[in-house]
Amino acid sequence: MNLWRWLVTPDPTPGFTRSKLVRLGLRVLLFALAATLLSGLLGLTPLKPYLNTGWGTFLFILVLYVPASKFLNVDTFVVPRAPGASPLARRANQEAARASAERQQRRKEKARYAGVKKGPPKMGGRGR
Repeated sequence: MNLWRWLVTPDPTPGFTRSKLVRLGLRVLLFALAATLLSGLLGLTPLKPYLNTGWGTFLFILVLYVPASKFLNVDTFVVPRAPGASPLARRANQEAARASAERQQRRKEKARYAGVKKGPPKMGGRGR
């Protein structure tokens, strides 16, 4: 299980390090093995004539490759996070979020009456 965890956990170091490239190579190898085995097993079923068409191949690729793209791209788009953010930084983030929520509430209240026209006079005109 540690090997699997190592494969699916993103590496926070920037750039393509040796470790990331080894992981990527291993992921591609495992995926190619799984795709080949699945294609071979489906070839033994009555689906073989359909899989040998262009549309069958396209559907096989969609069903197999799209879900596996997350597995293959684990290290590609990693958001760097500070492992132990200081309490001051956390407090500043909380205060900024609170201020943002207050501004959003004020904007919402202001927009609530935007475009509302005044109603007709209540007592028949001016000065009464």
